[in-house]
Formats: sequence, C-alpha cells, structure tokens
Amino acid sequence: MLQATKKFLNFTVYSLGLTCFLGTGLVSCSQFSFDNVKALGANVTSVRELQLQKNFNATVYIQGKVERKVPLLKRQAYLVNDSTGQIWVITAQTHVQKGEQVVIKGKVRYQPIPITANKDSGEIYLEEE
Repeated sequence: MLQATKKFLNFTVYSLGLTCFLGTGLVSCSQFSFDNVKALGANVTSVRELQLQKNFNATVYIQGKVERKVPLLKRQAYLVNDSTGQIWVITAQTHVQKGEQVVIKGKVRYQPIPITANKDSGEIYLEEE
C-alpha cells in the first residue's frame, strides 16, 4: 500500500512538472502578448477614455508600453502608451524598464497649467496606488 502511494505521488509530481515545463515552452515560443489581456479580471481603461471622461480621483487600471522613464525625487514618472494615447504615471516603483508592457492601478489626477485667463493647457496623469 505504501509503495503504491509513493508511485502515485511520484507520477503526480512528474506529471505536474512536465505540464508546467511544456506550458511554459508553448507560451514562450508563441507570439503571446499582454495587449488584449485584462488586468486580473479588472476593466482596463484606455487613455483616450480617461482624457474624454476627465473623471478626476477615479481609480482605474491602464495597460500599455512604457515609452519614457523620468526620475523624480523619491519617485519615477513613466510615459505609458496604450495605442489610444499616452499618459504619465507617477509611482514609487523603480524596476519598470522602457519598452516593458505594464498594467497599472492608480488614481486619475489633473495638473492645471493656466496660459491665459480663459485657456488651460493642463494635463491628466495617473498616480499609482
């Protein structure tokens, strides 16, 4: 009985390991992309939607490619492009690299930049939570 249990466990561990190995190989050899993947089941908002809605203080998920990286005092700023537009993300993360695909959760913020009495050239950005 004990020997049968050991054989069953060995077979199970072997099968799981082989499945993980083959699955990893298939994904790494394919043209798998995060472009159409939703963030952990959450709704990803496009940059264009953020700019049109102007729903400041809303918490959203965005997904896209890091185009630029700018160091700030104790923070980083990343320009994220999602093919509908670009948005700056302010975060404490320092490990994100240019060209990397990211999914970020943050609060929509707005920084006004008054040009004249009737003109504002402000910009929407995301502050990561």
